[in-house]
Amino acid sequence: MDVSRRHFLQLGAVGVTPLGFDLAEATKVKQRLRIEGATVSRTICPYCAVGCALLAYTKKASDGHVELLQIEGDPDSPVNEGRLCPKGASALQLAISRRRVESPMYRAPGATEWAKVSWDFALDKLASNIKASRDRTFVTTDGNGNVVNRCEGIAFAGGAAFSSEEGYLATKLMRGLGLIYLEQQARV
Repeated sequence: MDVSRRHFLQLGAVGVTPLGFDLAEATKVKQRLRIEGATVSRTICPYCAVGCALLAYTKKASDGHVELLQIEGDPDSPVNEGRLCPKGASALQLAISRRRVESPMYRAPGATEWAKVSWDFALDKLASNIKASRDRTFVTTDGNGNVVNRCEGIAFAGGAAFSSEEGYLATKLMRGLGLIYLEQQARV
């Protein structure tokens, strides 16, 4: 029997192939997608300053909490056209990892173990450390007697996912503290 490629494909489309496989049973079984009926939210990758767009699929579970099902590149984005680097492609694993720390942790001086603390404790501790460092390293005048009013003991690096507005606000806040060592990764 002489079978052309076209004839082979036509036979396969109706469920019978020259090899004897019947595909009718396989066409009856339909795979349900994990993201079927999910809500799609648009977001941006948190890693570098490129600003790749992501699609996050979420669904409300039976117990009422929202479950993150999938994160993928947004094909409608002019920035990444749906493609993601390895970091962006692993965003889902970062979000739902069992090893993810979900509350602030603190290790007291001399302690060997980390302890869960409240957000109020963590923010108060951060504020008191910033104030102590600023008070200790604040310079009012330089070597020539010029008034400089600067803090030389703290540096600030802005996040790569900052928008221009967030970078501007962060710079203003840090300058308000007297910081002179500032860097912004936002290069979009």
